[in-house]
Amino acid sequence: MKSIQLPKKFVSKYPHKFAKGKEKFLSGRRILPPPITGKETLPDLMDRTFLAYNAARLQEGCRLFVEKMLANNDVTVGMSLAGALTPAGLGSAAVVPLIKAGFVDWIVATGANLYHDMHHAMNLPLFKGSAFVRDPELRRAGVVRIYDIYLEYNDVLMRTDDILRKVLLQPEFQKEMGTAELHYLLGKYCAEFEKQTGLKDVSVLAAAYRAGVPCFCSSPGDSTIGMNIAGIELRGSRLRVNPSIDVNETTAIVLDAKLRKKKTGVVLVGGGSPKNFTLQTEPQIQEVLRIRENGHDYFLQFTDARPDTGGLSGATPSEAVSWGKVDPQQLPDAVVCYLDSTVGLPILAHYAQARRAKRKLKRLYDKRDALLARLTKEYFKHNPDATMLD
Repeated sequence: MKSIQLPKKFVSKYPHKFAKGKEKFLSGRRILPPPITGKETLPDLMDRTFLAYNAARLQEGCRLFVEKMLANNDVTVGMSLAGALTPAGLGSAAVVPLIKAGFVDWIVATGANLYHDMHHAMNLPLFKGSAFVRDPELRRAGVVRIYDIYLEYNDVLMRTDDILRKVLLQPEFQKEMGTAELHYLLGKYCAEFEKQTGLKDVSVLAAAYRAGVPCFCSSPGDSTIGMNIAGIELRGSRLRVNPSIDVNETTAIVLDAKLRKKKTGVVLVGGGSPKNFTLQTEPQIQEVLRIRENGHDYFLQFTDARPDTGGLSGATPSEAVSWGKVDPQQLPDAVVCYLDSTVGLPILAHYAQARRAKRKLKRLYDKRDALLARLTKEYFKHNPDATMLD
């Protein structure tokens, strides 16, 4: 074989010197990862080989979370949870460890995620199944399907409902409240159920209760929890869920951080209503309270939704800038990972715990009254024409 000599610039040691004007485009990390051996830890594998496409976005998202949102205790981190995550086991596997580590300070979830979370606290099992079955046959057998997850209708769903109704009829629930208080009280019972069943750290509600992490639900009537609240109202229950309390309490969390010259970050797992409810805290500050603000500082989302269909689930951080939801100066610190949340969330949880020490719990639930009082004061300060109604 005849030898062919490479040009000297290719033989010389990297990095190369580029012609003027090219450096800004060719200054990134060179893509030449070492061979995978099977001995790498997951974080090392990600840092070395997740270098392009959605793998790169996942690495960038994990590093944004660890290196900026969790760099110290100054950033208040909100997490939204959409999609059937707790039935898939991601509550106990990923969300609970993040709560315990102090990596999540407040949560907005679908009611379904918090309802199905209760099965685990009560030791009522869900099973891995198949999506390729005849659903009429499952219905006849009394089995409910969440894609490829199976659970019994009578022994899981109906039993959970029975216990839930008994809890909701207790005296402490017989009043008007927001969903943070509702879920805190439910979390107290879930923590007790864990003790009774001998389980540990299986329930998001229980973990949030112990850590003082407020859990909100943006659509409280759109779940079996809401269905049972409506059901016992027919029996004379005085429990009323007031969504306005949630709007004010979530906004108070963000406003307090900004007034103290601290930063806020959002981790959006999926899209839907929880995503918007988490982000709308900034428009609430700017449009309704009339307080000058720029938006959230850090933005990380896992989604499989496209932006061009117009849905909120696929709306990009740059679009959120136009609403005041994201600080335009912080767009480099906004990452969207286009992949299934059931892939992204456990990887994020693993990477964060491997790369960052635990943070001190903020226990924002315990500070709700003080945060709301400050929000109220700021509202009247910036709205001098507003008067207190009788």
